[in-house]
Amino acid sequence: MAARVLRARGAAWAGGLLRRAAPCSLLPRLRTWTSSSNRSREDSWLKSLFVRKVDPRKDAHSNLLAKKETSNLYKLQFHNVKPECLEAYNKICQEVLPKIHEDKHYPCTLVGTWNTWYGEQDQAVHLWRYEGGYPALTEVMNKLRENKEFLEFRKARSDMLLSRKNQLLLEFSFWNEPVPRSGPNIYELRSYQLRPGTMIEWGNYWARAIRFRQDGNEAVGGFFSQIGQLYMVHHLWAYRDLQTREDIRNAAWHKHGWEELVYYTVPLIQEMESRIMIPLKTSPLQ
Repeated sequence: MAARVLRARGAAWAGGLLRRAAPCSLLPRLRTWTSSSNRSREDSWLKSLFVRKVDPRKDAHSNLLAKKETSNLYKLQFHNVKPECLEAYNKICQEVLPKIHEDKHYPCTLVGTWNTWYGEQDQAVHLWRYEGGYPALTEVMNKLRENKEFLEFRKARSDMLLSRKNQLLLEFSFWNEPVPRSGPNIYELRSYQLRPGTMIEWGNYWARAIRFRQDGNEAVGGFFSQIGQLYMVHHLWAYRDLQTREDIRNAAWHKHGWEELVYYTVPLIQEMESRIMIPLKTSPLQ
């Protein structure tokens, strides 16, 4: 405040000198110049108070958030199937995908395979894990190009699809690793599009929030995208049925601290989506 007063007095004194020394025709221009100069300096000073400081941390967000003890990479696939082809699509997937899953020459595991029940209809969702990261993914892709049965499967599958997309993901260090489980269960895939630059904040809050959601063994896995749609987070949950889901989610609000974590994470989200999914018979997650 003192600095602003001194600047104002200085400007007034300078203005007085200019008025005495300058011709009348120049005074309006000088007043404009003096006023704009003062505003420019004040704007710069105010902006300096609110400039966000750059985080000096040198490590990538993925290294800070992902599990250090594993080098697993996940691939999440979304296949939108022609409605009249969904049964045939499921049939060929259940014939071919488990063979890749069980073949020890492929460093990959089929974590789960589902059809969407509520959410986008006539959609298949597959989650794969590559033990060894990107080199394992490359190895699997190269071997599948030589696998005649898989190539025939892809050709037949392409005639059944309307569209497809995938993402490569890492798993959050504080989440469970997805492991096979017996059923019957329904699965919820909650997908969050975060605001760019907020992934670390999300991880910090959910490292605490996950403690509130472990009582019923419903937490299956938590992932964040590396390739594909970026700043995407996926939380995978398992429930006995929709009513159990409702009861468990309502119970979380009675635990001290849950509402605070929700309050702080909601502003980080640009968009969110929930899918309720039914596992296929050959899915390791039942």
